[in-house]
Amino acid sequence: MFKGKKAKLKLNLRRKFIVDTLNYVLKPLEKAHSFAHKSMVKVEEKFPAIYRHFESIISQHVITPGKELFNSSKVNVGSLITANVMKRLPHVDENQIEDILHNPSNKSFLEVLTKGLGINRSKEKSYTILKNGGFKRILIANRGEIALRIIRACRELGIESVVIYSEEEKDSLQVKFSDKSYNIGKPKNYLNIKKMINLAKQADCDAIHPGYGFLSENPKFAKLCEKKGIKFIGPSSKMIKKLGDKVEAKKVMLKANVPVMEGIKEDLKSYKHALRVVKQIGFPVIIKASAGGGGKGMRIVTKEEELENAYENASKEAENAFGDASVYIERYLEEPRHIEFQIMADRYGNVIHLGERDCSIQRRHQKLVEESPSPALTHELREAMGSAAVKAIMAIGYEGAGTVEFLLDKSRNFYFIEMNTRIQVEHGVTEMVTNVDLVKEQIKLAEGAKLAYKQEDIKITGHAIECRINAEDPLNGFAPSPGTIVNYLPPGGPGIRISSSAHTGYKILPQFDSLIALIICYGRTRHEAIERMKRALDEFIVDGVKTTIPFHKLVLSKRQFLKGNVTTSFIANNNIMEELKEIKPVKEEALTKEKKVLIVTTAVSQYLAKKQDNKQKVNPWTMAARQDSMNEGSFEE
Repeated sequence: MFKGKKAKLKLNLRRKFIVDTLNYVLKPLEKAHSFAHKSMVKVEEKFPAIYRHFESIISQHVITPGKELFNSSKVNVGSLITANVMKRLPHVDENQIEDILHNPSNKSFLEVLTKGLGINRSKEKSYTILKNGGFKRILIANRGEIALRIIRACRELGIESVVIYSEEEKDSLQVKFSDKSYNIGKPKNYLNIKKMINLAKQADCDAIHPGYGFLSENPKFAKLCEKKGIKFIGPSSKMIKKLGDKVEAKKVMLKANVPVMEGIKEDLKSYKHALRVVKQIGFPVIIKASAGGGGKGMRIVTKEEELENAYENASKEAENAFGDASVYIERYLEEPRHIEFQIMADRYGNVIHLGERDCSIQRRHQKLVEESPSPALTHELREAMGSAAVKAIMAIGYEGAGTVEFLLDKSRNFYFIEMNTRIQVEHGVTEMVTNVDLVKEQIKLAEGAKLAYKQEDIKITGHAIECRINAEDPLNGFAPSPGTIVNYLPPGGPGIRISSSAHTGYKILPQFDSLIALIICYGRTRHEAIERMKRALDEFIVDGVKTTIPFHKLVLSKRQFLKGNVTTSFIANNNIMEELKEIKPVKEEALTKEKKVLIVTTAVSQYLAKKQDNKQKVNPWTMAARQDSMNEGSFEE
């Protein structure tokens, strides 16, 4: 111990400096942070528990007599300091703790402490320390709803977001809410790998988030990111290639003892090759594209006369959709349920699943309604399927977010069908019932963090249902309905989440997916979630384009759906398409006075904005007068 008053004063001053420094660093201050001196950092209010604990540790244990603060003698693994820290940070190894406590640089210590601790707000016991620090800037190689979703995750993590947009999307929300944006010209450039990499380099981005669709499962894109030193937020290029090829993916799952559908374990070479396989496994069979998904390159065959035509058409469709004509064949399950398990895996071999989503209501093999948990699964079956998914992922060394998809037959046997190596459209359903932000966790894992959750931490609470609202005409065979939304009012209230980039004046472009919004409704029970969804669909106002809202209302009214008795043949079995044809379309004359005003107002606004873009100045007083004129009764009937 120090001797004398000077020594005691020196000790007290050191203690006060440490406590004051950490107090300043860890207090709830502004979001943006910068070093004022050597060790002064401003951070968000994120670390109250860590602050309290580290203050206690430092005031009691860290100061070693006669040594500099961070140059003190190494603390043994079994020491009180390390033990206490590990008690609060159960997912951090001992070497990381010692590196932090004995780092000679105050700046480095504070950077790791403030930037590297990822906190599970609902369960303060789980934290993660990043090895190499976090990302500063991320390029979002996508658009629309998912781009906006990633922007929000980046904002909450203190990461700058950079977006891309085509010429027609310059006024989109992804542009408005991002930190930086780049015009990529034509819509086809969303698939331009070299352009994406060059923009990421130009914007000084640490990483690229591909979202879903476009280049999200393109191994060439991921490989070029790796080559150029840009982190691809997802698995490695080798893993994407291996699991993206459905034939190879089935081989991987077989090695991991995961049940797969009976069928060929390699690509078909010809129609005659397909015929030989069919004679071995029998009808019905399904021909599938080896690459890609989304229902492209798929044909169900029930008899031999259909086989040749189905093979040729599936192969051509696969070539057009994915640039790969390869197809394979397997036994077809009649009226199965489509169940998928959300998984998360870090680079250290830790894997968890976050429950399942039932995606059985489909049209042309595309998901339309998703819910979690599945009404078809018992606790035992959920455990078996989840365990199979986790074991398979652990066996192959996967990293990041992903989805393992199964088919469940009438006898409750399940079979692996494919794996998606990206975040999925319906990820919000899982977020609602687990209270885990999947996109933020995905980014943290890409930064090098350990999983902040163990399997026992994941609890499925309540029930969530998602309806995909697309700009399609369900009364006309779901024909695309591009155009401008002239009135947009999403539903609200308890338990309702809207994921959308749409707004009044938003253009549904024919070159892109027709998604308008994802409505996710949460309830304590399935019944409550369904009733909220019905209310939400009734409240949702979208004028200017046709939508799938009538379809979803009809689905939710069916007795079989209410009972939870749904399969992939639900639409056909319940005559949904036939009943839709009987619904009378809304006539234009039914528009209210208010809607007419809004339509004209929107048209005027767009006209004026266009003139402004052409460098023709618009007098704001004139615009105000026009608006007043409309408000004062120009449209009186």
